[in-house]
Amino acid sequence: MKNRIQAGFTMVELIVVIVILGILAAVALPKFMGLEKEARIAALKSMGGTLQSAAQMAHGVCMAQNCGTAATIITINGAPVTFTNTYPNAASIASLVQSTEGFTVVGSTFTKTGATAATCRVIYNAATLAAGVVTPPTLTYNATVMSSGTEGAINLNLRTVC
Repeated sequence: MKNRIQAGFTMVELIVVIVILGILAAVALPKFMGLEKEARIAALKSMGGTLQSAAQMAHGVCMAQNCGTAATIITINGAPVTFTNTYPNAASIASLVQSTEGFTVVGSTFTKTGATAATCRVIYNAATLAAGVVTPPTLTYNATVMSSGTEGAINLNLRTVC
């Protein structure tokens, strides 16, 4: 009987090592790259876009039904939505959002779960009426109202609280 001397690793051993390294890379890499924080920020901004879209679509329904600036209740998808100034009010906006998964919702405040601070949130500010002119709803991210000039500052701020 000949004794064989093993000159290397078997194919099974190599595959097991590659699989283990792949699993470690998949778990550890996002932690090192800070992708969790960026994902929370993206989810928060996505929720803000959802709130704006829901408000605009509901506004269209309100306009089609000729509702005025006084408080009006319209049933949308089986849920009563209260409109003030032809837009959904702060108490009704959550009923227009199909999914709030990953968020804690209190009134018109949507706080991202898993964030490092409770200020990782977006707040829907209802439309206002001044001198007969309706101002559409706005969004507030951690105490800063979103406008064309504030997006960069909001992104920097969210990186510290999310």
